[in-house]
Amino acid sequence: MNSTNKQSSNIVAIITMMFLFAMISFVTNLAAPIGVIWKNQPGIEGSNTLGMMGNMMNFLAYLFMGIPAGKLLTKIGYKKTALVAIAIGFVGVGVQYLSGVLGVGSTLAGLPASFFVYLLGAFIAGFSVCMLNTVVNPMLNTLGGGGKKGNQLNLIGGTLNSLSGTLTPMFVGALIGTVTKSTAMHDVNPVLFLAMGVFAAAFIVLIFIPIQDPNAEQKAGKEIVYEHSPWSFRHCVLGVIGIFLYVGVEVGIPGTLNFFLSDTGAKGAGLDVASAASIGGFVAGTYWFLMLVGRFIGSFIGGKVSSKVMLTVATSVAMIFILCAMFTSKTVTTSMPIFTGSSFSMTTVPLSALLLVLCGLCTSIMWSGIFNLAVEGLGKYTEAASGIFMMMVVGGGILPLIQNKLADSTSYMVSYIVPFIALAYLFYYAIIGSKNVNKDIPVD
Repeated sequence: MNSTNKQSSNIVAIITMMFLFAMISFVTNLAAPIGVIWKNQPGIEGSNTLGMMGNMMNFLAYLFMGIPAGKLLTKIGYKKTALVAIAIGFVGVGVQYLSGVLGVGSTLAGLPASFFVYLLGAFIAGFSVCMLNTVVNPMLNTLGGGGKKGNQLNLIGGTLNSLSGTLTPMFVGALIGTVTKSTAMHDVNPVLFLAMGVFAAAFIVLIFIPIQDPNAEQKAGKEIVYEHSPWSFRHCVLGVIGIFLYVGVEVGIPGTLNFFLSDTGAKGAGLDVASAASIGGFVAGTYWFLMLVGRFIGSFIGGKVSSKVMLTVATSVAMIFILCAMFTSKTVTTSMPIFTGSSFSMTTVPLSALLLVLCGLCTSIMWSGIFNLAVEGLGKYTEAASGIFMMMVVGGGILPLIQNKLADSTSYMVSYIVPFIALAYLFYYAIIGSKNVNKDIPVD
């Protein structure tokens, strides 16, 4: 392949990976708004825990599929793994559609039987997004040649991921309107049909797009048996821990903040009872919007600034924000703009809330930075490492649980010691832990 054709192929492959990056967030973020419907169904009324079970099933799938996805990537390559992931995603969304048809009106263990069909669909869809994540992160890093350019491409992909994640709940909300007890899964069929259509179109398009696997020449026509593994590299192992902690930080900061602002009791932020819940949701949503902004800005500077420097600055600034929030009285208030989905409006919140929202700018670039540093110098072990990283996404469920358990026994602000400690580890990783001390291991 001459250089012109290779460059054109790379551009097509990059665009494809960016599209898949957006699909990951599209599927994942269907869970929360659909969960609002289930929360209001007979037998479930008012249970936030059950309403969020679909979201939990999505993340739980990472724990089971992370390593197998990495092994599949090594065995059949990037393109075939992506095709399998897309097909599984189609099935997962299809099963969620069937939850509006099967078991309707019947109960199981005191809950709607169709609810369990939905959870199965969410779990299957979780397998899909885990596999897609396993493909796009190392592929973009490889297409960018690693280093700063690889980090930049992952940041651009992350920006599209955040954009899709921001727009999906709005789109679902616009279709279903006001949720009442009479609202059912069949009311979101247009959304599910759209999701299945996106998967089907992506599958067809990807079949005709040439994607060259890294190390394809070495893999051709033979079984690959490697002497070592990603676990042989200290900086990769420490990066795996970093990914686990990062996802917990990313989810725990806005999640606990939402509870703090929505709580109208003595431990809460002291907001008006009538508006506390809505303000909490919008403020938490603004955190995610700032993650989008941070990734967009990071995509421009990622090609000029190293991942080590970006992660060092981001973690240190985030720790300062959290410390200030923890030691600022909730009676100290400020006005801040909140993103309501279509515009911004000003609202009065505790200063600590604003400081925690600003952490979204910091966490926005951490995933790509940690991943980029952890796979640097791994060569042929990159694919297997990606599967391990995907398994560690389960940290997004475990760390927030620990944080909120601490909030129950102390206070919301004290509980932020959990993400602070996690960020301190990530700071250490950026400064010291990311150094590759196993350069003697052959990776070609």
